Amino acid sequence: MIRPATPADVPEIISMIRELATYEKAAHEVRVTEEQLRDTLFRDNPAAFAHIAEQDGEVAGFTLWFLTYSTWRGVHGIYMEDLYVRPERRGGGHGVALMRRLAEICAERGYQRLEWSVLDWNPAIGFYEKLGAVNQDDWYRYRLTDEPLRRLATLRD
Repeated sequence: MIRPATPADVPEIISMIRELATYEKAAHEVRVTEEQLRDTLFRDNPAAFAHIAEQDGEVAGFTLWFLTYSTWRGVHGIYMEDLYVRPERRGGGHGVALMRRLAEICAERGYQRLEWSVLDWNPAIGFYEKLGAVNQDDWYRYRLTDEPLRRLATLRD
């Protein structure tokens, strides 16, 4: 079963974020608190959204996403920040069901893109390609964080 996350799911989502970060060899980068995530997902006009995959009354996985906008297409899209299914629940269709729900939201709302990033060594690449996803290898993804971000914010002409 796929359902929208509720405030009661926040501790479980945080746990899965940590599990995913550990899998991606980046556990040291996780700083999110329950309070931050609760505010992000459940305030008035939330900035991000989450869905939960359940099996037998237990959380099997989640996806967390937010809206993007394409100036080329003139409409919103979805950026899937995280898709995670617990190892013991993989192969049961939860990942496909979570992605299908995001695709349904795109169709219902007229969004024309569902995008995400994946590490180049992640075996999930095969899963995504079976769904018809195409690697955007002609685009590079850049990121500013921490000191470089602060430095740019204070840069003056």
